[in-house]
Amino acid sequence: MVVGLTGGIGSGKTTVLNLFEALGAKVFIADVEAKKIMNSDQELKAQISKLFGKEAYINNVLNRKFIASEVFNNAEKLKALNALVHPKVRERFLEFKLKMAGKIIIYEAAILFESGGNFECDFVITVTADLNLRIERVMQRDGVTKEEIESRMQHQLNDDFKIKNSNFVIKNHQLKATETQVKTIFSILEKLC
Repeated sequence: MVVGLTGGIGSGKTTVLNLFEALGAKVFIADVEAKKIMNSDQELKAQISKLFGKEAYINNVLNRKFIASEVFNNAEKLKALNALVHPKVRERFLEFKLKMAGKIIIYEAAILFESGGNFECDFVITVTADLNLRIERVMQRDGVTKEEIESRMQHQLNDDFKIKNSNFVIKNHQLKATETQVKTIFSILEKLC
């Protein structure tokens, strides 16, 4: 069973993912896999370099800060990058899924709906939190300004869309309440397996 896990920046997807993993779910983190692939797949590296120029890689390692500055201000470049990376991530996920047959797999992706990853899932969970709390979390985590976070948020689907298209919603405000929600959903998923 594949369960998509998504939510806006700062919603607490990683916290929720860790809670599911502690209960026995197998986890696949799309962003982590994407970074690995962008640093290891020679064909993809050549395509990214062609799209962004020589600054895309420094000493053969993805220049994430440069790429982020390019795509967060240019929707077309972001779309082009996603078109290169997402098929590779999908291939990696299909390999992972084959190895984990019979298990509950949590497929975590910030842009689950935008990338079409939701079509790989039997169920979808959206993690939400109040906007101010999300901004505060990201400012502390990434050391960025409120304006930078708001700019990133503009490139993500709003929570209303995600909630309407999800089977479960986790409100991630306080850890104890989040733990309870995760346990409840996990027990439901186990019964459906």
